[in-house]
Amino acid sequence: MQLDRATGWFTGVSHCPSPNFNARPEGEAISLLVIHNISLPPACFGTGKVQEFFQNRLDPDEHPYFATINHLTVSAHLFVERDGAVTQFVSLLDRAWHAGVSRFGEREGCNDFSIGIELEGTDELPYTDAQYATLELLTREIRAAWPVIDAQRICGHNDIAPQRKTDPGPAFDWPRYRAALQRNEDKA
Repeated sequence: MQLDRATGWFTGVSHCPSPNFNARPEGEAISLLVIHNISLPPACFGTGKVQEFFQNRLDPDEHPYFATINHLTVSAHLFVERDGAVTQFVSLLDRAWHAGVSRFGEREGCNDFSIGIELEGTDELPYTDAQYATLELLTREIRAAWPVIDAQRICGHNDIAPQRKTDPGPAFDWPRYRAALQRNEDKA
């Protein structure tokens, strides 16, 4: 798994292009990484429904929950499944629609300057070892391309939209993730 910095696409992952993206504002630098969670239906894993959702192909009649979200046009750059498999929906160079109404520090509209990674999960269920390992690899590649994304510029969706969002939730082990990133920095 390696980032092609010229295109913003990772090699060695599945590509499932989403129509839900646009260009970043001219001159906007990528400077934030946002961690999310998603599962469709909620708490059901390995269904392929996240891919359908981010491609606007979710059947609203298939599950009652789908009818409540079918009108949304959202995406993320990357999705990490429970087994660590990665699907990329949007080039990292483009603006994915993952953060919604959001604020980081004094800046609003985090989609303009962030990369969004969705972990297959819920706020309450522990994430897998494979997901942490993959997230660490993705983060390492992203930080190599955009060194401004230091530990203080990696956050959860709940941090940038606290009135609306709770993910990645209390089940996400921030100390574990940050320690793994620190170990990588110490080796460099």
